[in-house]
Amino acid sequence: MNIHAIRAIYRFEMARTFRTLAESIISPVLSTSLYFAVFGAAIGSRMGDIDGVGYGAFIIPGLIMLSLLNESISNASFGIYMPKWSGTIYELLSAPVSAVEVVIGYVGAATTKSVLVGFLILATARLFVPYQIAHPVWMLCFLLLTAVSFSLFGFIIGLWADDFQKLQVIPMMVITPLTFLGGAFYSISMLPPVWQKITLFNPVVYLISGFRWSFYGVSDVNIGVSVAAIGTFLVLCLLAVWWIFRTGWKLKA
Repeated sequence: MNIHAIRAIYRFEMARTFRTLAESIISPVLSTSLYFAVFGAAIGSRMGDIDGVGYGAFIIPGLIMLSLLNESISNASFGIYMPKWSGTIYELLSAPVSAVEVVIGYVGAATTKSVLVGFLILATARLFVPYQIAHPVWMLCFLLLTAVSFSLFGFIIGLWADDFQKLQVIPMMVITPLTFLGGAFYSISMLPPVWQKITLFNPVVYLISGFRWSFYGVSDVNIGVSVAAIGTFLVLCLLAVWWIFRTGWKLKA
């Protein structure tokens, strides 16, 4: 294992993040703050509790998950696509770096950035609504597992994409709608029975539900099912990355 190569890729990606601080960190935090201001403070003050939790506090896990999924995918996909687009990928290809080390470096940096954004949003939420974290260890586990899984997913998208439009298709057309329809702003128990059953086919429901359970001890689905869902997605992403490099789909400009 070439630790120096992993460190070099990781440090380069993190340096790029802090060079574009407004787009990478400040923008998602400000966007989520608007949700807290509108839904949490304004609308939330006029709504009743959901499962014994104030509405403003209830939406915190969903909003964090919304940003975490999009940031994880965007950071990882953009990180590996840019060298392909600019042609600097040849520097990486000519170096004594294995596929595993490339994945660890890029995915590790994307995960770090996404988790950082998640914690900043969590701190920002304190300015708008009070909340508590009933299971902090589980909260951290869900945060890390989700960030790693979707950073791997984003890395796969970056390998697949051959233009900037493809980088945005899945986050905007798939992930964001699934998150909004996955209980980010409501409990699925509030839906009609038929739609409750249909919603269970949305995989993001299990992520948001498990994450919300770590905050307040309430969830729409069994916590064991949520853990199994995120674990399964992580394994599938790892297998997909392994298959990509095993079958000869190499990094190329």
